[in-house]
Amino acid sequence: MSRVVILVIDGFGVGAMPDAGAPRSADATADTLGHLLDAHRASTGHRLPLPTLEALGLGLVHPHGDLARAAALPAAVGRAAPGYPGADTYAGHQTMMGADCSQVTVARIAGHLDEVAAALRADGHRTALLDGRPVLVVDGRVLVHDNLEADPGVNWNVSGRLEDVPFAEILAVARAVRSVAPVARVIAVGGHADAPLGAFVRDGDLGTVGLDTPASGFYRNGGLEVQHLGAPLDRARRLPELAAGAGVPVTLVGKAADVLSCGAALSRPAVDTAEVLALTREAVRRAPETALIVSNVQETDLAGHQQDSVRYAAVLRETDSGLDALLPYLSSPGDRLIVTGDHGNDPAVGHARHTREYVPVLIHRAEATGLAHLPPARTLADVGATAAVALGLRAAALANGTPLLRPVARSTEVAR
Repeated sequence: MSRVVILVIDGFGVGAMPDAGAPRSADATADTLGHLLDAHRASTGHRLPLPTLEALGLGLVHPHGDLARAAALPAAVGRAAPGYPGADTYAGHQTMMGADCSQVTVARIAGHLDEVAAALRADGHRTALLDGRPVLVVDGRVLVHDNLEADPGVNWNVSGRLEDVPFAEILAVARAVRSVAPVARVIAVGGHADAPLGAFVRDGDLGTVGLDTPASGFYRNGGLEVQHLGAPLDRARRLPELAAGAGVPVTLVGKAADVLSCGAALSRPAVDTAEVLALTREAVRRAPETALIVSNVQETDLAGHQQDSVRYAAVLRETDSGLDALLPYLSSPGDRLIVTGDHGNDPAVGHARHTREYVPVLIHRAEATGLAHLPPARTLADVGATAAVALGLRAAALANGTPLLRPVARSTEVAR
């Protein structure tokens, strides 16, 4: 019997991947955790206190003068490569749940205008370029463009003013685009802009062109409607569906409730870190002897986007305290707390986008007596596979992933 909690600290990287500098050379030095520790020391003269994460072995994953090089709790420690192209929350979480996102590509819409326009025309829409730029105007009212807020080429947006077009029509356009898009997400966005959307189209990084959504007023003016259309996945081979199908209760907390979107799970969306951690504790406290809880601490990622090291450090400290409060609820043999990330978001790297980094994998094992070093995880899917075997599920039933730990001995498996 196991209660398994996967707690994702969004944007919590521990050092650049070998290919991190391919799109932007500065990203080759990305190190979200290291730069946070350095910034805190420089501004306060003191180390950033993260006692619970240190006790789980964080300093063994990321050696640093301000982190203990030991694990005071029974933990298994290692790090994971993303296992998907780029650095994206959606692809990161899907991969972590055992989906195979290795074929999702990073692409600017400029290279796919013909097939996107053809799909839209086949669906009965009219298309034209916006002033000769690689932005499609659909039916004179909706823009199809690169997303300028995520890493270049990771997501595309379909945007419309709700004064001009109902959100249902924006969503219909987005679905047609999704049918041919090779990227992780097509995001349908409807809102109230300060002027016609063409006035807010600008060049982004690395040849992208799109709507400057914050400048448009969409976020300020209220009534924003958004729907994320992810790349096609075999959802039956994701961890939440696999667990629920075996009779294991599943709870998705925070941003995980939105990104993973599992109909069989109890969803508890939240953004505030204290609320996310409280909902996670409540889910564990109410859980039967076997259960899966996946939680996302989003405010670390938001601080990274704001390039605010002080706020990021404060949220990380709050998360550390929340982990300390959570551990007493996971004290039975077989219980697991898996702390990890989905990508990096280095607030000191010089831009407001995700960074392609390794992430920590810290696993608390209540019944263990010492420290275990995990093999390097080639993909975040290995985290999902490790959670699966802890729940008595067959990791091979997932689309991807290899367990990092052997399963706990038990008389029967939950599912075969």
